[in-house]
Amino acid sequence: MITVLCGGVGGVKLVDGLAAVLADPSTLTVIVNTADDWEYLGLSISPDVDTVLYTLAGLAGDERGWGIDGDTWTALEMLKRYRLPTWFRLGDRDLATHLARTQWLREGRRPTEVTAALASALGVVPRVLPMTDARVATFVSTPAGRLPFQEYFVRRGARDPVTGVEFEGIEHARPSPEVLDAIRSSAVIIIAPSNPVVSIGPILALQGMRDALSASAALRMAVTPLIGGTAVKGPTVEMLRGLGMRADSAAVAARYGRFIDVFVLDIRDRALRDTVAAAGPPAQPPAVECADTLMTDPAGRRRLARALIDIAARHGIEVAATTA
Repeated sequence: MITVLCGGVGGVKLVDGLAAVLADPSTLTVIVNTADDWEYLGLSISPDVDTVLYTLAGLAGDERGWGIDGDTWTALEMLKRYRLPTWFRLGDRDLATHLARTQWLREGRRPTEVTAALASALGVVPRVLPMTDARVATFVSTPAGRLPFQEYFVRRGARDPVTGVEFEGIEHARPSPEVLDAIRSSAVIIIAPSNPVVSIGPILALQGMRDALSASAALRMAVTPLIGGTAVKGPTVEMLRGLGMRADSAAVAARYGRFIDVFVLDIRDRALRDTVAAAGPPAQPPAVECADTLMTDPAGRRRLARALIDIAARHGIEVAATTA
């Protein structure tokens, strides 16, 4: 089984590629960041989970990177007439997902159970798991004040300089039993090329998660989210620098430290292999492999997925993939 730790757009592209090339997509498990979750207009919203579900269901709007392709906006227009805030854009079919999630949570179902019900209804084959059943909320410190993540990211367009990030509730949050079981039973664990601070960071900050990853017998890989010191999309570079960290692949490798065996660097940055390897723990630095990590289209997603499967094979783990 392959398990992927995943955030939003960058991570889900890799997940989509893996689901396309694995001989049995049901052997893929995706552990998704839920620290971006929030309540909007009385509805429980889980943006990263829904991006993963919609993508694996073939419903995602690739141009926007979120929501459902071809969705309509009738409900949003009516909310505007009522003078309610509409900066967080919810399409009509997307709204149905949030209504279902909110109803099921109010009935007492765990977020893990709700996500499984949504995935089943959408025909999603890989297993999609929220990182925790507890409430965790990301807040970003900026010169404009302490902002909930969605206000910083969506409403203000991630334009504010970031001076701090905190995960409210993280001290009481633990991975779900399903998440811990996936980590224990996986042959390969991959940290996707998602934002290491606000997408992967909350997953790793869960109580017991680092220990579970350190104890895992799986081959543990991380894929760089940076190419040539820049992110393909999103505020990763600005966020790392705002928090006083270098914005390069070596700094990302250092963050993942003791619980990765292999760090996958983009082929354009192959000259940094020694620097990245030296950023790991001195006693056991990660092996550094190179691959084309740019996923601009479905072919690019599949190419990277196959490259990771090939890397796993070179490290002694055979993963069954399609030949097409």
